[in-house]
Amino acid sequence: MKIFTYQPPTIPWLDIRYQDRDIIVINKPAGLLSNPGRAENTFDCAINRLLQRYPEAILVHRLDCATSGIMVFALNKKAESNIKTQFQNRMTEKYYVALVQGVMSQDNGKIELAMKADKTQPPLQMIAEDGKSATTYFEVLERRENATLVKLKPITGRTHQLRLHMKAFGHTILGDDFYGDENNIAASPRLCLHAEHLQITHPYRQQEMNFYSKHPF
Repeated sequence: MKIFTYQPPTIPWLDIRYQDRDIIVINKPAGLLSNPGRAENTFDCAINRLLQRYPEAILVHRLDCATSGIMVFALNKKAESNIKTQFQNRMTEKYYVALVQGVMSQDNGKIELAMKADKTQPPLQMIAEDGKSATTYFEVLERRENATLVKLKPITGRTHQLRLHMKAFGHTILGDDFYGDENNIAASPRLCLHAEHLQITHPYRQQEMNFYSKHPF
C-alpha cells in the first residue's frame, strides 16, 4: 500500500449535474474527499467546495476519495433527514461500474461476505465471519484482454465493500492502492470504480429521480 498523499483535482472545481431548492447533485472526481479528514490539508473536499457557493449544503452520504461519480447533497434540514432515511432504509437504488483485474468467467452473481474493520491496518477493512453482513450483485458488461468491465450493485453500504468483495472474488479493482498488489496498482493511475447511477425519491415532490454519470473506463 502506498503512502496517501492528498492532491485533489481542481478541474473541474465543481461538476454540478442537477440543482433545485432542496437538493444538489454533483459528479465527484476521483481523488477528492467527500468530507474533510482530520489533517489540515484535507480541508479541500466535495462538501467544502459546495459550501463556498451554497452555504446551506449538507452532506448526506459519502463516496471513497478514490471513487468518482454521482453524489447528492441536501440544501435544507428537511431534505437531509428525508434522503438520509432513504439511504438507511435502502430505498435508494444505485450501481457502480468497475474495471477489475483478470477475465471474469461468471456473467453475473452475488457475493455475500461479512466484513469488519482491520484494527491492525486502519483504514483497511477485512472479510470476517464475525463482521457485518455485506451483499454485492455483479454483472459483466465487457471482457477485455486482461480485465473485465463489471456493473456492481451493493445492497449494503459497508466501507470499502466493493473493493474488498472484488478482491475476495479474485478480481481486484484496477488501481486499488489499498487492496491491490504492485501490478494492480501500476495498471491504472486511479481506482477504476465509478458511481454511475443513483435513484432517489425527491424529498419534497415525492417523485422518482434518476441521476447518471457515464463511467470513464
